[in-house]
Amino acid sequence: MACMAVRAQKANVLKSPDGTIAVSVTTGKNISYSVSADGNTILDDCVLGMTVDGKNLGPNAKLKGVKRSSINETLHPEVPLKMSSVQNRCNTMTMSFAGDFAVEFRAFDNGVAYRFVTRKKGRVNVDNETFTINFPADYTADVSHVNNFKTSCETTYNHISTKSFKPSDDMTYLPILIRTDKKYRILISETDLKDYPGMFLKGTGNNGMSALFPPCPLEFGPDGDRSVKFTKTASYIANTTGTRSFPWRYFMIAKNDKDILLNQLTYQLSSPCEIKDPSWIKPGQVSWDWWNHKMIWNVDFKSGINNDTYKYYIDFASKYGIPYIILDEGWAKSTTDPYNTIKDIDLPELIRYGKSKNVGLILWLPWLTVENHLSDIFAKYEQWGVPGVKIDFMDRQDQWMVNYYERVVKEAAKHHILVDFHGAYKPSGLERRYPNLLSYEGVRGLENNEWVTPENSIYLPFMRNAVGAMDFTPGAMSSAQQQYVRSTDPTPMVGGTRSYHMALYVVFESGIQMLCDSPTRYYAEPECTEFIASVPVTWDETRVIDAKVGEYVVVAKRKGNKWFVGAITGSKPQKLTLPMSFLPAGKHHITYFQDGPNSYRQGLEYRKHSADVDNTQTYTLELAPNGGWCASID
Repeated sequence: MACMAVRAQKANVLKSPDGTIAVSVTTGKNISYSVSADGNTILDDCVLGMTVDGKNLGPNAKLKGVKRSSINETLHPEVPLKMSSVQNRCNTMTMSFAGDFAVEFRAFDNGVAYRFVTRKKGRVNVDNETFTINFPADYTADVSHVNNFKTSCETTYNHISTKSFKPSDDMTYLPILIRTDKKYRILISETDLKDYPGMFLKGTGNNGMSALFPPCPLEFGPDGDRSVKFTKTASYIANTTGTRSFPWRYFMIAKNDKDILLNQLTYQLSSPCEIKDPSWIKPGQVSWDWWNHKMIWNVDFKSGINNDTYKYYIDFASKYGIPYIILDEGWAKSTTDPYNTIKDIDLPELIRYGKSKNVGLILWLPWLTVENHLSDIFAKYEQWGVPGVKIDFMDRQDQWMVNYYERVVKEAAKHHILVDFHGAYKPSGLERRYPNLLSYEGVRGLENNEWVTPENSIYLPFMRNAVGAMDFTPGAMSSAQQQYVRSTDPTPMVGGTRSYHMALYVVFESGIQMLCDSPTRYYAEPECTEFIASVPVTWDETRVIDAKVGEYVVVAKRKGNKWFVGAITGSKPQKLTLPMSFLPAGKHHITYFQDGPNSYRQGLEYRKHSADVDNTQTYTLELAPNGGWCASID
């Protein structure tokens, strides 16, 4: 009976300022949306919704009104990992519904985003959130599989068919990258995450993905000296204020692989900086002790966790203009005591000595220790003259832990303390609100030794680093082709050529960038060390010269009048072209490092060259397997 059919709802369409990206939203049985690029549907009949206090927001929702607007502004990041200015330009559409909620959409020239907004009294329980996306064709998904919500987000990437992603398969954390059957790339992540759990995704079995969220923890029990375990969880995912905006779900859409590396949507969609005067925040490099086992040699003292060793680190950092060193695990008398040191460490003396050399000390702490001393720990560290902390082992992103991150960086900011989170999830906007949060781990970084490979790491600029700062901890001097890597103590090895590991400082982005190897090793390689230590951690301009997902990256970055170039590849050798057209007119001087003719086997081999150059020239880069190329240009 045709007269009984439900009338199709008229779609509300929002287009990007340049008209190439569009999201089409319909209401009825569900609030659903499709996304197109250049008229090609790339996400089809996706469903969004939220269940609050047992009421479903989305199914059969009554649309009350649609409000449209636009945003066109220039933002200036406090910690500019890519650019000193960011153009934030988009069209907006807010759809208000009966039941005191709305869904806000934004369409950018490089993506779309949406979020829920509720206007309910008092506190509410969010029972669940519906995020279901469907693909119109079989795509390739680059994902990180995990089998439970307790994860440090350090698994390797898997590259799967979207049609083959079954509900019984392990879920994935964000971000994920979708490579369509055409030229488009879709980077999926979230931002402005606050008082709410992080999102995971699982396969639907119908060429799609849907969201999962860790439940809200209610009661905790002991689990060693640095963590806790749940003894009771709620049936809901969040208990929160009823009048609020929820996290943005965004789809960065790239029409070529190069554009992914310039993604700024995590920052653009986040709430503004809440630190009134952030001028005290000083990003920079740091000499790290843990990876190299505090092992220095050719000295007249026994190396280890003691003042002589750390003064050696300070002297090294001072010589090369590195502003920080880290005292990682072992400096404190107990992992539960953030104030008292072992007998071989005189912290006031190290702080004094560091200040005399313009080097600050960053202290490692387990997250539980920080939580148990949050009322006074940062005030004491400020009084001592400690500029920063590295906090470890959170390994969760439920609502309680998301709120923990915020409580910590907010309290740290009151006392001018920098924060680096390890055992962490991805950047999700907190770093814009509190830019004293300089970096997150949440990556299979160099601490994994032979289990971190250039073949996996070549995806990081397109995924993990594309959503924010990434503490990969580069800098290994003992580099080798992957088949020859052995995890050794006290001289650890990793895969990749020497030029590859030097180029990581230009390619990878972090507000606090580690030098993971021993000062002794760096002293033995002065020309490599001088280059590494000269690379900034913040940039005025980033240009992606060439890039292909899973294969290679070539970037040029500018700080002031100086340019740096970094190129890396995965397991395949590459012959790439580098036009110097990004340089201003006139003569410049280039110093560059490249793989040697035997780097395909001996990863330590490299060649250094210097020459005059201008913007009409082109360089040919020949990268060995797991190789690299890097340059500085004055």
